[in-house]
Amino acid sequence: MAAISVLIADDEDVFAELVETLLRSDGRFEVVGRARNGREAVALAQRLLPEVIVMDIGMPVFDGIEATRRIRRTSPAIGVVIFTGSDEARDIERAREVGAAAYVQKMHIDAVLLTAIERAADRDAISPRRGAKPLQAIVAIA
Repeated sequence: MAAISVLIADDEDVFAELVETLLRSDGRFEVVGRARNGREAVALAQRLLPEVIVMDIGMPVFDGIEATRRIRRTSPAIGVVIFTGSDEARDIERAREVGAAAYVQKMHIDAVLLTAIERAADRDAISPRRGAKPLQAIVAIA
């Protein structure tokens, strides 16, 4: 089976590099790009069409919630994993409202993140690529 294509959207180099290293060390994933702000995330999502985007909430230009809203509107088959340092209940709700597939705190840069990415790319789920509604579930990791 082909690797899951992943776009990383995070303005913090340390976290983006950690995520990229983690994914590149695991044959199930292929990092296809990196965005440093919300506008760049939307543009790269449209151009690269990754299966999953690992998206930080607090980014410049526009935040990860707005970027997710725009991406889900134009490319609903892309799964978005919100990956953030925030543990605010309102952020979890905002992520759910814009159709994120998962919400993972940055302290879980391990198997929890990898599992969330796999769920967001669930190739066995009914998806818009096959003519049905996208997976809307949220996995909140506290």
